[in-house]
Amino acid sequence: MPRPKPDDRSDNVEKLQEMVQNTIENIQKAEETMQFASPEEQEKIRAKNRRREEAIAAMRAEIRDEAAAREHGCQ
Repeated sequence: MPRPKPDDRSDNVEKLQEMVQNTIENIQKAEETMQFASPEEQEKIRAKNRRREEAIAAMRAEIRDEAAAREHGCQ
């Protein structure tokens, strides 16, 4: 039976930053497509983008936590 891998958090900040950037790009792409969408679809896009903004805020908070943990030697 294989052993579980240890929790490697050394690159969490970088991964989270990439996720934030990807989410921002998704928001921008969604906003660009809104001009071609029906009013109903536009509202769905707005709602999804609001959820994306909330996710970005949570990821940024986690980035701060991970960076602080890294500074204090916890990885």
